[in-house]
Amino acid sequence: MTKKSLIYTATGDAGTTSLVGGKRVDKDDIRLEAYGTVDELNAHVGLLDNLHNVPSEMKDYIRVIQNKLFNIGAYLATETAPGTPAPGLDADDVKRIEEQIDFIDSELPPLRNFVLPGGSKISSRAHICRTVARRCERRVVTLSKICPIDNNVLTYLNRLSDYFFVLARFNNIHNQIDEIFWDKDCK
Repeated sequence: MTKKSLIYTATGDAGTTSLVGGKRVDKDDIRLEAYGTVDELNAHVGLLDNLHNVPSEMKDYIRVIQNKLFNIGAYLATETAPGTPAPGLDADDVKRIEEQIDFIDSELPPLRNFVLPGGSKISSRAHICRTVARRCERRVVTLSKICPIDNNVLTYLNRLSDYFFVLARFNNIHNQIDEIFWDKDCK
């Protein structure tokens, strides 16, 4: 039987893997942790995108986010020279996500309390994306302490968690589901 593609190589069986370019590193290397967490976020975003009732214009932008996350993951998987910009991600992408956040937020009532994750399935999934985006950001910050990272990557990941927060709020409010507020004195 002829293999159509090489899915398993057995080269990582001893706990190492190759970066883009061929350098071997341990599988618990912070670089792998960073781009692996970006990949995990992308999988959660894909699940969010597949829920019904996500407005089509938001679905379109969610697909943009997935592609940007793939760009970020590829950048993080590649050892680059200091000052190398992340391909497929620039200041315009940061501006665009800020515009998306501002647009969605303009449709929301003012926030006067901390919101607990939950409500609709879409909102709950958006909160999962938000928290994984925060973890991505933490992992990339750790990586940035040992090698230079394009600032647009850190800024984009920071804005991404904000995007998922307003998306979660929007979906609850848009679907007339009460937001769940933190009750610090609950019993």
